[in-house]
This record gives sequence, C-alpha cells and structure tokens, in this order.
Amino acid sequence: MTTTRKIKNFDNIIKKNKKEIAELKAQIKELNDKYLRSIADFQNFQKRIEKELSCKEEETKKTYLIELMETYELLKKAYEDNNPKQGLKLIIENIEKFMEKEKIKPIECIGQKFDHKKHNAITTIEKKDCEDNTIIEEVKKGYMVNDKILRHSDVIVSKNKD
Repeated sequence: MTTTRKIKNFDNIIKKNKKEIAELKAQIKELNDKYLRSIADFQNFQKRIEKELSCKEEETKKTYLIELMETYELLKKAYEDNNPKQGLKLIIENIEKFMEKEKIKPIECIGQKFDHKKHNAITTIEKKDCEDNTIIEEVKKGYMVNDKILRHSDVIVSKNKD
C-alpha cells in the first residue's frame, strides 16, 4: 500500500470518527435536555401536589371547625337555658349525626371476648361462674371509623375465680 493511499484511508477514518463524535455529542445533548426537562416536570409535580395537599388540608380543617362551631353554639344555648336538658339532647343528636356522617361507630364490647386489637384492658376482676377474658365493664367507649380503630375501648376483663 502506498503512502498516499494510507493517508486517504487515515483521512476517511478521521472523517468517520468525527462524524460519529458529532452524532454522539448531539445524542448526549438531546438526552441531557430530556433529563433536565424530566427534573423540571418532577419539581413542578411536587409543587402542585404540595399545593393540592395544603388546600385539601385547609378544606378538611374548615369542615371540622364548622361542625365544632355548631356544637359550641348549641352548648352555649343550653348553658343559657333555664332547662338545659332539651339543649343537651340537641347537642347529642347533632354529634350523633356527625358521627354517622363520618362513619364513626362505637365498639360494642360488654359480654364480648377481650380483643387487644379493639380493647385496652385496664384491670381484671376475678368472678365465679364466668368465662375468662370476657369483658364485664366498659370504662371508656371505643370507636371505629370504616372498620379501623379510632380509639380503643378501656375495659375491665373477667378472670374465672375457680
């Protein structure tokens, strides 16, 4: 092979490599742009979600504060009334409606078997003619929301004396 041919072959290789380098640089630039746009999109998404959560939190708070104000006003009227029993009855009904709307249900427990998932045993009492781990008294009512525990029932549990 002659020197001229070698130089032409070498020039072709250089041109080919330069073209390939230019294509790779363009590809890198395109991928970098996509990457930067993805980061910007994600940051915008985060900001939008934070704003939506903040708005949702404010709306939820507003809803419960309105309910609380309604109950407060009824309590105030009952306090000022000479016979507050009717006012107290209205307050209880108002709270019961609220609980029903929010799907809050009391946990029924007297006579039931003790279940640590629903109940908090304060103490046990030995009794004759009773089954072990049966709830005999409810000290504080427990509640559930949509089949999830809102508050455990505080209970007294039996222990067979035999």
